[in-house]
Amino acid sequence: MRAPMTFRNGLATARVLSAVLVLGFGVTALAQTPPAHMDVILGQSATAPPPVAERDVLALNVAKFGFYDRALQLYRQHLLEQHPVILGLFSSAGGDFTLYRPGMAPVRAPSVPILYQVLKSVSHSSMAIFQIVGPSVNDRADQSWRVPLEVNRIQHKAALDTLATVAMDPSWRDNVRTVLANNVAFMDAALAKGVVEYADLHSFAKTQAPYLAKNVAWAAELQVAHWMGVVESWKQMLGSDWDKTYGVTNSLYVTRQNNILFSVLAQYFGRDAMNSRLLLFETTEFTTTPEAMLLLLTRVVADRSVGAEFFGNYYLMDYELMGGDAREAIVAETRKRGMTAFLPPPVPFGSREWPWMITPGPAPATIRDLLRP
Repeated sequence: MRAPMTFRNGLATARVLSAVLVLGFGVTALAQTPPAHMDVILGQSATAPPPVAERDVLALNVAKFGFYDRALQLYRQHLLEQHPVILGLFSSAGGDFTLYRPGMAPVRAPSVPILYQVLKSVSHSSMAIFQIVGPSVNDRADQSWRVPLEVNRIQHKAALDTLATVAMDPSWRDNVRTVLANNVAFMDAALAKGVVEYADLHSFAKTQAPYLAKNVAWAAELQVAHWMGVVESWKQMLGSDWDKTYGVTNSLYVTRQNNILFSVLAQYFGRDAMNSRLLLFETTEFTTTPEAMLLLLTRVVADRSVGAEFFGNYYLMDYELMGGDAREAIVAETRKRGMTAFLPPPVPFGSREWPWMITPGPAPATIRDLLRP
C-alpha cells in the first residue's frame, strides 16, 4: 500500500512539474513571446512622446476641458433659472419650437399644418426622380435605375389615387396633381425607352420648375404664418420678461442663407437683440437635440463673462479669439510673399449684422427671379 504524500513530497513534485514546464515542452517560449494576435495590444509606437516638460504644460489645456464641462452644467441651470429661452430647431415638419421659462415646464408649440409637408413631399418627388436616374444618363448599358424608378412610379400612382381626399385649396390640388402626373409621364417614357437621355431629363426639369415654385411659395406661407403666430403669442405671454429672453435656431450650411426660423424670430426680437440674445448656430446635421442647443447657448453666454472679466468686452469671446492678430499676421505674411491680402473689413465686437451674407447685387436672389422671363 502506497504511503500518503507528505508536504515534503508534494513540494518535490511541484519542483519537478516546474522543471518540466521550463525544459520539457517548450512552454517557456509561449510564456515569453506573445503570439502575433497580441501585436496590436503590445506594439510600441515609433514616435517618441513629447518631452516631459512639454507634456506637463499641455496637460493644463487637457484638464481645462474637464473643468469647463463640469461648470457648464451649473451655468446651464443658472441660465434657465434666470432667462426664458426659445429654441426654434430645424425639422422636416417645418420646425420644432420650444419655450423654456424659469421654474416652469417647457412648452412645445404645435406643428406647422400637415399641408406644409404635403407640398414639400410633392416638390421633393421630382428631385428624387432626378437622383434616381441622374447617375445613369445616356448610359444604355446601365439599367440600375429601372427597379427604383418602377417602385417610385407605384408610389406616385398611390398618391394620385388618394389626392382628392387631401384637404387643400382646389388650385393647390390642381398644381400638386400636375407635378405628380408629369413625374409619372417622365417615368413611363424612360421605362419604355430603356434609357434616360439627358435631353429628356433636362426638358422634364424645366417643365416642372414653375409648378414646383408654386408649391415652395405656398409652403413658405404656411410655415411663416404658423411660426409668427406662435412667437407672437409667446411674446405676449412673457410680457416684460421678453427683454431678457434668448432665441436660438440651428442651421446646416445650405439653410443658413435666408434662414426661415431665424428670420421669423428676428421680427419679434428686433435689431438690438441680433447676435446678442438672438443667435444662429451652425450644426453638422440638419437636426439636433434641444439639450445640445441649450448647452451651446450656455457656453456662448458663459464665455461672454470670461471676455468681460479678462479683456473688458462682453462679446469678445463670440469671435475667434486670435482672429484680430491673425489678420495682421496674414497681412504681414502676404506682403512678404508679394501678395495682396484678401480679407473682409474688420467688424466690431457685438455687431448687430445679420449672420449671413447681406451685400446686395444684380444677380437673382429668389426662385421667382430665376423664372422671370
